[in-house]
Amino acid sequence: MSPKDTVGTKRGDRFGALTPGRIGMAVVAVLLLVFIFENTREVKIRLLIPEVTMPLYLALLATALLGGLCGWYVARRGPRRGR
Repeated sequence: MSPKDTVGTKRGDRFGALTPGRIGMAVVAVLLLVFIFENTREVKIRLLIPEVTMPLYLALLATALLGGLCGWYVARRGPRRGR
């Protein structure tokens, strides 16, 4: 059986996109958002030299977004097979 013959791999098949890895990442993302928006108090954060006061959820959200961007960049620039 070739990879083209497997069930749920067509681009138009919406349910084929629900792999266990994607479901796991969606669960982690939802838990991350719940954690972020449950922590709303003001905190002092030191950014190298200046000290900034901001809601904790904004600091957590910014950190999560930066981590996601770094992960996306590293995954995209990883070793290329077959080239």
